[in-house]
Amino acid sequence: MSAVIGEKVPNFGVSDWVQGAPTNFDQEKDHIVLVEVFQVNCPGCFMHALPEAIEIYNKYKDDGVRVIGIATAFEDFDKNTLDNLKMLAETGEIVGETKSAFQMSGQLQEGDKLPYKIPFPLAMDNLVKTTGEISQEKIMEFIYPQIPEFDSQPEDYRNQIIQRVKDYMKSKEYSAETFEKFALRGTPSTILVDRKGVLRDVSFGQVGQAEAMIQKLLSED
Repeated sequence: MSAVIGEKVPNFGVSDWVQGAPTNFDQEKDHIVLVEVFQVNCPGCFMHALPEAIEIYNKYKDDGVRVIGIATAFEDFDKNTLDNLKMLAETGEIVGETKSAFQMSGQLQEGDKLPYKIPFPLAMDNLVKTTGEISQEKIMEFIYPQIPEFDSQPEDYRNQIIQRVKDYMKSKEYSAETFEKFALRGTPSTILVDRKGVLRDVSFGQVGQAEAMIQKLLSED
């Protein structure tokens, strides 16, 4: 079941919880839920998106707002792993491009550690090894959320996009359940659900907007 904004939210997929008590949307009734989806090997996630999520957590945790971090993987499968997420949760140690970015900005703590602690629950997206033929239906399911006006585009353009998506799907070693279910376009991404369990927003790469949306949801009955 794919997620649709304005409708009841489906549960996200998780293989392991590495920090905090396991939960899901159907267990968070009467709470506003912000899910921060990131990759371990994603400098922007750690430089901007996660600090924003931590700020929201600290500011609104007593107002019925839950923040959950889900690490996913749609590339760099050797770095975006459960082991590296566990290491991050247990020791604060970071890897790959994330480590390089903090090194360059002079913020890396001794022992390759993140300069801050993530206080909310952390889980790993449910990764499934991709096998079998890539169907036309699967390709179109991927394209339509990204390009709603796809059918009205010139044929050459459509064929090009279909081929590109096919190549992308072939190159993927794993399919990530939450990433696919919410038709995410990359990381960092946020998923925002209101107190009634309705999906209100899915955003990619935007930092600085979540708090205003949460304040609006808090003011609703």
